[in-house]
Amino acid sequence: MVQKSIEGQAIFCGPLDEVHKTIKQYNIGWLVSAINEDKMLDTPSAITPERHLKLAMNDISVVRDGLVLPSENHVSRLVNFVQNWDQREPLMIHCWAGVSRSTAGLFIMLCHLNEGVDEEKIAFALRRASPTATPNMRLVALADDYLDRGGAMVAAIDKIGQGEMAFEGDVFSLQAKFG
Repeated sequence: MVQKSIEGQAIFCGPLDEVHKTIKQYNIGWLVSAINEDKMLDTPSAITPERHLKLAMNDISVVRDGLVLPSENHVSRLVNFVQNWDQREPLMIHCWAGVSRSTAGLFIMLCHLNEGVDEEKIAFALRRASPTATPNMRLVALADDYLDRGGAMVAAIDKIGQGEMAFEGDVFSLQAKFG
């Protein structure tokens, strides 16, 4: 379910197979790909290369041989990218299924963009927008430390709990700024 948004002030989230359709339908101008290296999306023609952040990582929370564990570097690059987003065009973040890495990234971006807003308010907005959202807890915990939130981000995601089971989440959006 895609919520109506003020153009340029929305962040869309979804699975890999909906990226091109969503870019076209909503005039997305900025893109974050948080996906395994072997599934990494080439920069779509509608997006300039400097507006496409590629975060190669697997959807894991502990070290596993041959897989890329989300790291503080991923979080730092994401925060810097969203800080440079001019909000004139919508931004989209995706992962393979649109359930874990992308929803964690969306939550991180929203917490960064809304510094004075309670993390629970953001987490519950995420839950209302996507019943399947199950943010990758490693990414959330790394961001909690990086953004110096004292455990509030982790606690907020713990409070909304695991999302509904789904092979793939639907595309959804949230406003970048909370009132």
